Amino acid sequence: MDNDKPLQPETEDEIEIEPVRQSSDKMLYCEAEPPPTVEKVKPAQENSETDLEIEDDEKFFTTGQKELYLEACKLMGVVPVSYFIRNMEESYMNLNHHGLGPRGTKAIAIALVSNPTVTKLELEDNCIMEEGVLSLVEMLQENYYLQEMNISNNHLGLEGARIISDFFERNSSSIWSLELSGNDFKEDSAALLCQALSTNYRIKKLDLSHNQFSDVGGEHLGQMLAINVGLTSLDLSWNNFHTRGAVALCNGLRGNVTLTKLDLSMNGFGNEVALALGEVLRLNSCLVYLDIGGNDIGNEGASKISKGLESNESLRVLKLFLNPINMDGAILLILAIKRNPKSRMEELDISNVLVSEQFMKTLDGVYAVHPQLDVVFKAVQGLSPKKTIFLLTNPMKLIQSYADQHKITIVDFFKSLNPTGTMKMSVDEFQKVMIEQNKVPLNQYQVREVIKKLDEKTGMVNFSFLNTMKP
Repeated sequence: MDNDKPLQPETEDEIEIEPVRQSSDKMLYCEAEPPPTVEKVKPAQENSETDLEIEDDEKFFTTGQKELYLEACKLMGVVPVSYFIRNMEESYMNLNHHGLGPRGTKAIAIALVSNPTVTKLELEDNCIMEEGVLSLVEMLQENYYLQEMNISNNHLGLEGARIISDFFERNSSSIWSLELSGNDFKEDSAALLCQALSTNYRIKKLDLSHNQFSDVGGEHLGQMLAINVGLTSLDLSWNNFHTRGAVALCNGLRGNVTLTKLDLSMNGFGNEVALALGEVLRLNSCLVYLDIGGNDIGNEGASKISKGLESNESLRVLKLFLNPINMDGAILLILAIKRNPKSRMEELDISNVLVSEQFMKTLDGVYAVHPQLDVVFKAVQGLSPKKTIFLLTNPMKLIQSYADQHKITIVDFFKSLNPTGTMKMSVDEFQKVMIEQNKVPLNQYQVREVIKKLDEKTGMVNFSFLNTMKP
């Protein structure tokens, strides 16, 4: 739904307001004559010649946020969103799927110019188009509180990419996280965005997934990554990189010194790129998380990637899910980690691979060297009944049995493993102490089950969860 035309309220989430007749689509923000002021002081911002200015600065910064937004809606001829009004004083604003259109977005932007509380703004799937994104970047020249913004799936196209590129080049906003997924960006858009990102140091987290970048886009991205010193997280999943573009992108990653998280999943670039990925792992000392799932990488590619794992000292998570790797390729990967005494790997995701009991024995040897490692696979084929029982025994029952024997509670057992003696500890620390402790010997799979029961989904385990569960 596009709010370019006056709308009639259909639900309780909309407030009826009489639209004002407009003489031009380019009506300036300064035409919004705010209602009587309320006592609310806003910090003054820099002067800027944008479409967001209001003639009386003092009146602008003391006007109630609600009244200013309602007046802006009158000028734009759109129905106000009551959710926005109710949550103006919250730090998180979720306006996804509200059908704002360019004019509704402009009304939101007017109200946010002086808003000091909203730090994260979600505007996904609102058909804001280039006119809407222009209003947003003009607002960001004045608002220094907003830090994270999601404008995915908004049909921005080439013109939208041009506006965002100009915004990147200014390096003048507090925005550090920007989601631009699914915006019909093609090769020309990649050229504009990458040129601007080459000198941008403020954007730390960028989502460009579900766009249409291919080989030329990959070359631009590789050149940008070779010199960018701001990005720490980049999502390029679900694009169309082939061999040439993916290799060029990898070449840029070799010397990158800031990027720690990269998602290249679901691009289907094949084994040829695996050699370049192996070189990235060998030479790059910053990358911590790499997702290359769904890229048609087989055992040949796994062999090339394993060469990089033998010497890499930074990577902690490697996701290879949905690649045609079988147990032979999986063994190459885990042995490469075992041979690297400085490996920091914590998770290897090969969760579509069926493994054997022999693989499990090999994996036990890897765990002995790297107890922090968790290898996620699909299942074990051909296990003996005795081994199956050992692997699948409920670990909480084993721990409860130990606690009963020693006349302690199960919570006391876990707290005794925590050096601080508190009810919480990080998942990484907990996993390590659970593998190393000998009070209740558990295998890696049983430890993983315990973590699932106690995980807060914040990187911490919480022993108080035990009070609401049965062993």
